[in-house]
Amino acid sequence: MPAIITEWMNRIINGGLKVHLLVFLLCLILGIVVIRVLFDKLLKIIAGKTNIAYSLLKQTFRGIPTLLGILIGLYAATEILAIPPHPLLFLQRLFHSLVILSFTLLIARLASGYLKQKFGKTSGAFASTSILATTIDLAVYTIGILFLLESFGVAISPLLTALGVGGLAVALALQDTLANLFSGINILVAKQIKIGDFVKLSTNEEGHVVDMNWRNTTIMTPTENMVVIPNQKFASTTITNYAQPFAECSIAIPIGVSYESDLEQVERVTVEVAKEVIREMAGGANDFEPVVRYNSFAESSINFNVILRVKTVTDQSLVRHEFIKRIHVRYQREGIIIPFPTRTVSWEPQPVAVKSVS
Repeated sequence: MPAIITEWMNRIINGGLKVHLLVFLLCLILGIVVIRVLFDKLLKIIAGKTNIAYSLLKQTFRGIPTLLGILIGLYAATEILAIPPHPLLFLQRLFHSLVILSFTLLIARLASGYLKQKFGKTSGAFASTSILATTIDLAVYTIGILFLLESFGVAISPLLTALGVGGLAVALALQDTLANLFSGINILVAKQIKIGDFVKLSTNEEGHVVDMNWRNTTIMTPTENMVVIPNQKFASTTITNYAQPFAECSIAIPIGVSYESDLEQVERVTVEVAKEVIREMAGGANDFEPVVRYNSFAESSINFNVILRVKTVTDQSLVRHEFIKRIHVRYQREGIIIPFPTRTVSWEPQPVAVKSVS
């Protein structure tokens, strides 16, 4: 068997340019096909044993099997064929360049995929942690290019010095842009605001966070309008996050009944209606027990709050709407009066002294 292999190797080596090219192409094709098949099976195994989606893995490793196949083909061809020194040097540099390119792409995509898996909560056109992904991609690709230049014999020390001086000038010229960039990174790293959270700002803008890029944060309002806020202002304002630490939230609905009402009956009827609403409405928190709390004697009514709980803050409008309709009908049926504001004015006429003029 070794003698046969040696004979075939000698034939290939002495076969001329056409044979060499054919062997080179066969090595490339075999390397690409084998690696792609093995990679696809490996990704399916990883997706089956972890909570990482197969589509995300396939997107992350897109093109990597082809590059690895080309690398294996190049390595096999250089080992089998007797290549002259100059073409061999070119192929070796090409091999090193493809190795650097493969690792650069792999590291950048792994970082981006990890960020999407870690921070991303919702799907959609804007649901991506683009700010961190862009920053890390830029850093990884810059390092990869520097290694690539060094592999071709380019001195990178002067280049690094020039980049340092140029970076300082750019930083001074782009202070606001860099402030927005690092503010956005701080927001994401702190994990207090995530993509998909419903937030309300101290300036009264509210809605779902749909994107954070290198310059601004985008909020989709309940009326489906987009509010674009610079990251520096977003990080410095007071924010109420209705999705943290829990998505469920309580709502208080104020009601007033007349002074002639039986307060025990009012409480019982109100709780019954509140239970019906949160049990039947899709946005109601089914396991919550509604509460009635009297709080004041007003001019024409005894006031109280009805406390209900909804699954998300966006459900409160519909639940409140349905509760008010049902409680109005039930109060009319039970004879419970919701009074109009009235004021009783007492006036006693005073005798008027009449002075006679003679």
